[in-house]
Amino acid sequence: MKQVLLVTGGSRGIGAATAALAASRGYAVAVNYVAHEGAAQDVVRRIGAAGGEAIAVAADVAREADVLRMFAEVDARLGRLTALVNSAGIVDVSARVEDMSVQRLQRMFDINVLGTILCAREAIKRMSTRRGGQGGAIVNVSSAASRLGSPAQYVDYAAAKGAVDAFTIGLAKEVAAEGIRVNAVRPGLIDTEIHASGGIPDRVRQLQHQVPMQRGGTAQEVAEAILWLLSHEASYTTMSLVDVSGGR
Repeated sequence: MKQVLLVTGGSRGIGAATAALAASRGYAVAVNYVAHEGAAQDVVRRIGAAGGEAIAVAADVAREADVLRMFAEVDARLGRLTALVNSAGIVDVSARVEDMSVQRLQRMFDINVLGTILCAREAIKRMSTRRGGQGGAIVNVSSAASRLGSPAQYVDYAAAKGAVDAFTIGLAKEVAAEGIRVNAVRPGLIDTEIHASGGIPDRVRQLQHQVPMQRGGTAQEVAEAILWLLSHEASYTTMSLVDVSGGR
């Protein structure tokens, strides 16, 4: 059976590394993006140059209409989905909770939580054996922040990722008998562009001394964990929250 993977937030960072690694292992990959079309098309070109199959699909995962259109496009161009990686996510600039606007909080939860749930919902419709599917796997990209709390920096982000953890556990139990495995990875201090979007581009170097392994991780290291969770090698693994955090 053809393995078809959708990676949300697939144009950069962990999402891009996951898309490239999955393609190298035989998946046909849909690379989702919102604003960074050039970066998404570059991921697709690199996959094609290596002999893989990939498409770029624009959609804002926080908008239901966009999500429905994205899944319909994947159906039409690649075939029935067998795997989903919910990697789309945002942080904001460092702030204390007392200084956070409702607009910031709404955006944080719309993208990190609502987007994850909407995409999982549509994936289940295609994967579930109750609906004529052949099963599949979902991996949600959470964060070590969900258990660390990120005080005085990103408490809202940590709370959103805590919701992703709870959703992962509940959904895994809900669809376990329908051929679908649901897991999450919780990256720690990973060297990606997300730190710059949070206003601290040098965050990995500043904080790596707090990590027992004394270094930041790479997007590739997180992608390796994600691909294991998607693979048949993890066939008896569901409801797991896998920390990829260097011991922190």
